[in-house]
Amino acid sequence: MDFVVHRDHTFRKKWGQNFLADPNLLKRIVRTVNPQPEDLILEIGPGEGALTERIIPMVKAMAAVEIDPFLINYLENQPQLKDLNIIHGDILLQKIDKMPVNNPVRIIGNIPYNITSSIIFWLIEQLDYWADAFIMMQKEVAKRLSANVGTKSYGRLTVVTGTYLDAKYCFTISPDVFIPRPKVESAIIQFTKKEQPLVPDTDYIRFSKIVSAAFSQRRKMLRNTLKGWSFPNGAAEKIDFSRRPETLTIEEFASLV
Repeated sequence: MDFVVHRDHTFRKKWGQNFLADPNLLKRIVRTVNPQPEDLILEIGPGEGALTERIIPMVKAMAAVEIDPFLINYLENQPQLKDLNIIHGDILLQKIDKMPVNNPVRIIGNIPYNITSSIIFWLIEQLDYWADAFIMMQKEVAKRLSANVGTKSYGRLTVVTGTYLDAKYCFTISPDVFIPRPKVESAIIQFTKKEQPLVPDTDYIRFSKIVSAAFSQRRKMLRNTLKGWSFPNGAAEKIDFSRRPETLTIEEFASLV
């Protein structure tokens, strides 16, 4: 069934709404995700259900989180989505283990680009409850995930994500397949969890704060941005704190916890 745009819907900038409108791309996303009969799927931002309606017949159970009340009403009235567990709310306020679908879930999402980093950190905070995640994001942000040390793109997102997750660049998406048409290219990234994170889950909050503080003024030396923090003796001896944050590898940041 080809995707037909619901013309009565007003696109809301505050929620970064851009709906997929290309059947061939939708098919490619489904092939990339490769849903299986026993899968439990969580979709972030289903919109009008263009991707949802293709995946739900292929899996064991599916839930979707949508913030727009008008879209909630629309989704609830689609007969092909009668088995979808719809959650009205902000994804960043949701706990996967409290949702009406068993876990670990596989996650898919065409998300508002202005909260991409927040959603990736949300994934890290709930590592125990998901298996993999396919997230559509701005191509420029996707490149930051694999940025090299010492480059302008290398920053907090690169370091924190690389400590806990592996990110695979699946493919690039043209602006032409969205309604309304965004001004940027997009990409789909597959996230999987590292078998052994570089920093224990229990130290995530401290680690994230250290990295955030280090990059808060990226042109300053670490001795200034990390003043007041205490570090393990070995790390304090091995790392020259006159360096700037973008010169530290992910492993060196991990050693600061």
